[in-house]
Amino acid sequence: MRAKWCVAAFLATSSAVAAQDWTVGAGFADFSNGLSQDGGMVSIEYHHRPFHDTTGFDLGLGGAITLHGTGDLHLGVGLVGIRLLQSNWFVEGSIMPGVFLERYARNDLGSAFEIRSLIAIGRRFANGAGLSLALTHKSNASTAPQNPGVNSVVLRWHLPIKG
Repeated sequence: MRAKWCVAAFLATSSAVAAQDWTVGAGFADFSNGLSQDGGMVSIEYHHRPFHDTTGFDLGLGGAITLHGTGDLHLGVGLVGIRLLQSNWFVEGSIMPGVFLERYARNDLGSAFEIRSLIAIGRRFANGAGLSLALTHKSNASTAPQNPGVNSVVLRWHLPIKG
């Protein structure tokens, strides 16, 4: 049931008319549980045009899908904040509660409810595209008896949607 809600919420935020950009990335995930299988991962995110826009800081909604090389999957929706810096540099942070579906029991994060937090630094290019390096963390924020978590480092490409 949670997975269906997360997929529906992600798709509901995917209106190309109100879009800011798509972000695709690849990286490495390190599960905190010593028995887990670490490995590569890919992600795709959708960031809406900000609903709160002040000088140098934008806040909007977003959705993210993360697929680990082991077949584990996280679907999340939440808030995305971007702070503009000088010379087209930016800092991005997001928090996206969602569902984590592990393929193997040893990659269990303690519950299906997992929150992905992200911090990234990046640079926009003249054409609006950008490149960023992000650190992510997924955990259930101790809402379950077990909370091993998983950390990732991700190189991301930001693709603006014109419209």
